[in-house]
Amino acid sequence: MKAPEACLAEDLSGILTAALPWEALYGKRILVTGAAGFIGGHLVEALAWLNRSRPAANLHIQALARDLGRLRERLPWLDLPGEVEPLIQDVTQPLPPEVAPDVIIHAASPASPRSYLQRPVDTVLANTEGTRQMLELARRHSARLLFLSSGAVYGENTQGIEAIGETDFGSEDPLSPRACYSESKRLAETLCRAYHTQYGVDARIARVSHCYGPGIRLDDGRAIADLLADVLNDRDIQLDSDGSASRPFCYVSDTVLGLFHVLLKGRAGEAYNVGETRETTILELAHLLIAAAGKTEHLDVRAKARDPLAPAARSAGHFDIDKIARLGWCPRVGLEDGLPRMLGSAVAPTPGRA
Repeated sequence: MKAPEACLAEDLSGILTAALPWEALYGKRILVTGAAGFIGGHLVEALAWLNRSRPAANLHIQALARDLGRLRERLPWLDLPGEVEPLIQDVTQPLPPEVAPDVIIHAASPASPRSYLQRPVDTVLANTEGTRQMLELARRHSARLLFLSSGAVYGENTQGIEAIGETDFGSEDPLSPRACYSESKRLAETLCRAYHTQYGVDARIARVSHCYGPGIRLDDGRAIADLLADVLNDRDIQLDSDGSASRPFCYVSDTVLGLFHVLLKGRAGEAYNVGETRETTILELAHLLIAAAGKTEHLDVRAKARDPLAPAARSAGHFDIDKIARLGWCPRVGLEDGLPRMLGSAVAPTPGRA
């Protein structure tokens, strides 16, 4: 049996130390969609680690992905199909009748800007028709469903709200290039609530924002992935702006633990913010990454000078996490610890490979 890379093993063990009713999952059939993705893959790994750590758990884990090779690449230390049963198909298509889960974690959706800008139709369908398929599956088998939504549903923070709560919605242009993602996530949330209201489906919603950590793809298209690629390839960082825009970056094991809090302690038909509250500018992030890599002597950050006539970059805001805090969750890993872990994993050899 292969072992995960040391940093990942520590993260997974840390997740399982949380005071959660893990026993509620024992013996259950658990389906994770988007299992070859960043967060979906971490969820599968956490469930598999629960099985390894606690033999009494006896989870039957099913991982849905569109490509078996990509799934194996994402989960190199797990035995497929021994520990995890792969289901290879598109999430928008009905699953075989023998798939009868007790728990569904629906994480299938293009999430990086590069992906959803190139595949807007796929993005809309994964979040709408894919969600409907999962809700119908939950309805047929009386399964609990956790839908992974996004902070993108809040739209433009034109009012400058610093801490965005679960009811603080801004406007969104439905014809903007990014609307394929944000608007379809909104509709998927509405579907979850509608199935709960009309059919009694136990559907919960977690809104995730700016997740990073080991396993993030260098071609992800988000700022932190682009900066990571520069640092790993010993390239000076050239920002396309003055770097003053700020984001609340949440480490992936914290995010996954937050998702389990919603799954195991949240209320059906409701949404919960899962994210960091501390914001970091892109310029600060670039310097932190270079320092974490020990490359301050030979790598530099070049930012464009701000146009004095242009409006200053405003914060996009961070999540108000009071609601999920009442379930017992708060982020534990700051950038000072999370960035070195991400860097170490990115340069570490992949388990099971020469």
